Amino acid sequence: MCEFGRTCVKDRRGKRIDRFFAANPAQADRYLDHPYFEVRTLAAKRASVFRLTALIDDPEPDVRAMVALRLPETRIKGFSADPDRRVRMTVARRLEGQDLVPLLTDPDYGVREVAARRAPPDLLVLVLRDEDPEVRREAARRLDERRLTALADDEDASVRVIVAERIAPERLRMLVHDPDVRVRFMAAERLPLADLDLLAEDPDEVVREVVAQRWKLEGGT
Repeated sequence: MCEFGRTCVKDRRGKRIDRFFAANPAQADRYLDHPYFEVRTLAAKRASVFRLTALIDDPEPDVRAMVALRLPETRIKGFSADPDRRVRMTVARRLEGQDLVPLLTDPDYGVREVAARRAPPDLLVLVLRDEDPEVRREAARRLDERRLTALADDEDASVRVIVAERIAPERLRMLVHDPDVRVRFMAAERLPLADLDLLAEDPDEVVREVVAQRWKLEGGT
């Protein structure tokens, strides 16, 4: 069944091993205890799901990640505490709802980011003070609009820009003195007409131009 140089389980190149199992999926179960980790990983990709529990404690992260990818969600919650970030990242892409809570406070920012992208909006309060700005940006994109004020004073301007884009127009008054011109520019574009005078003397000409243009087009004074 081997075609050396193209598809063979005895090869050391992952693509050729993968081709072997793609062409011979019925053989995958036989190789789950192979000494070479890449063979075990690629065998796990095609093997019967009922055989995969034997690999839950495999010493190689790549193998465990493949197992976490294929087992039913009810069987992978334990991987949330796996020592390797790649395994936890895989789990974060699959779990849902309350099962994502441990991953929202994961020590690795990449895992937290994936979890924040998928968690229900009401759980995102757990990452409002996350140390990584990309995690907070994800929260700002998905948080319920009524809770966005919690990020209005975020130390990262890019987070505040998202807040300015999403928050209800009547609540934008809290951002008119923001130190970042991008935030004030967005406020100038979205503020209710009655509140535009708050930015009429903004230190940045671009913001003042937006105010003047809106007054002209929308009937302000």
